[in-house]
Amino acid sequence: MQTNRHLIALDLDGTLLTDKKVISPHTKKLVETAIEAGHIVVIATGRPHRASIEYYHRLRLTTPMVNFNGALIHHPADSRWDALHSPMSIRTAHKIIDACYELNVHNVLAEVMDEVYLDQFDQAIIDIFHMTENDPPFTIGSLKNKLTEDPTSLLIHPKEDHILTLRDHLDDYHADLIEHRKWGAPWNIIEIVRKGMNKAVGLQKIAHYYHIPKERIIAFGDEDNDLEMIDYAGVGVAMSNAIDELKAVSNHITDTNEADGIGKFLESYLNLEAKSV
Repeated sequence: MQTNRHLIALDLDGTLLTDKKVISPHTKKLVETAIEAGHIVVIATGRPHRASIEYYHRLRLTTPMVNFNGALIHHPADSRWDALHSPMSIRTAHKIIDACYELNVHNVLAEVMDEVYLDQFDQAIIDIFHMTENDPPFTIGSLKNKLTEDPTSLLIHPKEDHILTLRDHLDDYHADLIEHRKWGAPWNIIEIVRKGMNKAVGLQKIAHYYHIPKERIIAFGDEDNDLEMIDYAGVGVAMSNAIDELKAVSNHITDTNEADGIGKFLESYLNLEAKSV
């Protein structure tokens, strides 16, 4: 293999995907050109497998993938690959669910790999998390009764005036066991995974597998769940639409997800020439 190949990690929402949740033709062409040139492209996302595999196939990837912000690192095309699934304990999950009940949050959702458990029926939530026609049906009902396995992630939809209270509670009582992130408006979902799980963990494992040194890891992101990955990568790239905290730790800032930021950066940084169609 060539000695200068790079590992390229792509976040999905707000990064690889446009606001309409598609990959632009120009960026797709440049990613494919990078692969043809011998570089390794991986998806690193907070989404579960079922909500990211469509884009994996669209880019014709044959590499491992990071899901659930590092709580699942696996290889969709090779079941023999040494996958790593790191759920939180169900005991911790139930304690957090109890706190959610006390705060009377709008809803709580748990994911066990691609199985989804929803505390209360909410069509809007179902529409967000039901990604494909092949998704398994949601299990709906009290999570204290329905959830019997260690969850890969918990997602809480709090009332807006309870967000800080809930996050303070998570820090005060569960900081040793979990990591929590907040989605952007309008949902302000709080996403929880096991302590120590982040995209950089997945990136490190994949880089080791391909023998790619840190200085030849390129990572793209836009939100706070990309912070560790962008900081870890030798070439951390924030989108122009990224949060300020991410821009502060990045090595480069590229154009927005709406303006082919990934494609433009890869074309310039790797000196790629996209083939005309």
